[in-house]
Amino acid sequence: MICRLVVMSRWPAPLRCKRRLARGLGAERAAAVQARLTAHCLRTGRRALRLRQARRPRERWQLVLAVGGAGGRCAERWGRAVGADRVELQGTGALGLRMQRQMVQGRRHGASASVLIGSDLPTLSPADLLAAFDALERGDVVLGPASDGGYWLVAVRQPWAGLFAGADGPIGWGGDRVLEHTLAAARRARRRVVLLEERSDLDRPADLEVWR
Repeated sequence: MICRLVVMSRWPAPLRCKRRLARGLGAERAAAVQARLTAHCLRTGRRALRLRQARRPRERWQLVLAVGGAGGRCAERWGRAVGADRVELQGTGALGLRMQRQMVQGRRHGASASVLIGSDLPTLSPADLLAAFDALERGDVVLGPASDGGYWLVAVRQPWAGLFAGADGPIGWGGDRVLEHTLAAARRARRRVVLLEERSDLDRPADLEVWR
């Protein structure tokens, strides 16, 4: 059984990432924060996968870095530097389309489950990810609620387009009702949902306090 843990991140170059953070810190420092966040999430993911595989040696997990804002060669070099097993480009489109693309890619590569996280998670721990892996055994969809009304993690075994399309029309990505609309889509599709603990993203300079 092959499963994928995907970290979705922007290329850490000034003015290509963390624009809200850059307004308070400056573009160079914001890009450095982006690079550090991504490396942290990948290290944490690697530790979680080792713990999981020690308990479930028949499982095969793949750590994927899905890159936005960069071409293939840059993305590959970055992925190798931060320890990803595989590097993929996010492609174009809204966030929902890019996440759906990762789920479909997973199925094409034979994955029986996919876990997606962003890189804005300075307090992410292996225990958070292990909880998500375990929750996949109890539900069709696992969501980690975020304090801004979105979610910091989504995991599925069988992806379906409606999860990211919304129950009553397109989901307003970046708004405060993303989780609400996603839950409505899951209910309409009669999918069992397991919720993890709430976490906060890192978008503004004040959010850096939890990382100091």
